[in-house]
Amino acid sequence: MTAPIVIQNYNPLWPTQFETLRSRLATALDSLAAAIEHIGSTAVPRLAAKPVIDIDVLLRSSADFASAAAQLRALGYDHQGDLGVAGREAFRPPATDIPHHLYVHSPGSREFARHIAFRDHLRCHPETADAYARLKRNLAAKFAADRETYTQAKSGFIEAALQKL
Repeated sequence: MTAPIVIQNYNPLWPTQFETLRSRLATALDSLAAAIEHIGSTAVPRLAAKPVIDIDVLLRSSADFASAAAQLRALGYDHQGDLGVAGREAFRPPATDIPHHLYVHSPGSREFARHIAFRDHLRCHPETADAYARLKRNLAAKFAADRETYTQAKSGFIEAALQKL
């Protein structure tokens, strides 16, 4: 059984936690990574979120995936496959690390571009971020023990926001 979904008020430590993780990843991946981005709700100032840092790594070349995966394994990450999202590979961090999700994307990844676009939209549109926070709190109350349904229930809001770009 997984822990219930809990949405917390924005924590100003989240960017610092991301930077700690980004620095470690940048050192390990070196020239393999074209970008290491803080995405998701913890990357949006003042936005309520689950206290889990979301990180996207964009590789310079698809051919670099095996090397990147080996470097991440050396840091204690466990490769989980694409989890149904083509062009993106998920890695589970060590249990003792700062809570985070790590995704590695191939160049030209549509999902990477969507993550950045949604994050940036929320950063520039506080009214949309506030509406998203309300939705997440309502969904967390309704689906506290069902992460898949919680995530799927947010997708309509995300798609509508992306359509405005």
